[in-house]
Amino acid sequence: MKNAMIALAVTCLIAALMFLVLPDSAYLWVKSVHVFAVIAWMAGMLYLPRLFVYHAGAEVGSVQSETFKVMERRLLKGIINPSMIGTWVAGVWLAVSGGWLTSGDVWLHVKILLVLIMSGIHGTLTGATRRFAEDRNEKSARYWRVLNEVPAVLLVGIIILVVVKPF
Repeated sequence: MKNAMIALAVTCLIAALMFLVLPDSAYLWVKSVHVFAVIAWMAGMLYLPRLFVYHAGAEVGSVQSETFKVMERRLLKGIINPSMIGTWVAGVWLAVSGGWLTSGDVWLHVKILLVLIMSGIHGTLTGATRRFAEDRNEKSARYWRVLNEVPAVLLVGIIILVVVKPF
């Protein structure tokens, strides 16, 4: 919970600085950063549970298990967390600067809901990384295999909302 609060504070600080520093003409540049951050975030969100599938089958204390711990920690800290922060910061800047929050478009509100759910899954994976590191995983490989599909399904919904804007 402490790390989540720190991440939230960092995200808010960076977003506030962006509003003070960047002109509205930076919209397309920030949009590019947002797309890049989303791709990196989703790559990690799809890969981390797959690592858990294999880690769940590894014997505690084995070389394989210890290798998975390093891979999971580096993926989370080096790619997934920074990418999520970048996604949120750039996304909030785009929504405010582009006038999307006041446009009344329902698609955006549904998209934000799906991104909040994705962020919750991110939190779940963060906690799981910690439990695996402490050799306290209680979930089966099957559980992680099923959870691995959730970010993909959310991503499909988000992409459809952004591209098609069905409502």
